[in-house]
Amino acid sequence: MSEQLSVSPPTSIPCDGEIAVVRAGDYVNKLSGQRIERECLSRMEGGCRALVIDFKGTELVNSIGVSILLGVIDMAEQVGARIVFSNASLHTVKLFELLGLTRLVVMAESEEAALATLREFAPTPNGH
Repeated sequence: MSEQLSVSPPTSIPCDGEIAVVRAGDYVNKLSGQRIERECLSRMEGGCRALVIDFKGTELVNSIGVSILLGVIDMAEQVGARIVFSNASLHTVKLFELLGLTRLVVMAESEEAALATLREFAPTPNGH
């Protein structure tokens, strides 16, 4: 298994925010988890208030990876950012359910569904 992490550029949404998509890679462990964490933190520091972490192709998430993801969720809560996990395999979804992550983030079947969810809940100009 390679430990690649690829990141798409942030996608601007019609209102005054941005959504970043971070691709988890095929194995979320300490090394790849730290890369995810750094990228998410960088995006939030850059003004993104919505993140999609895409698990397409992720075969395994180990306990350290889960711990790092919990840290990312905590950082997002501190800055008021929303996180959606997308494309997680059935095995990964069950793991996230068992460990309580699904109570903290929205799960979406696809990246497109995740983006649509975030756009649906995006603030509108002047709060309307």
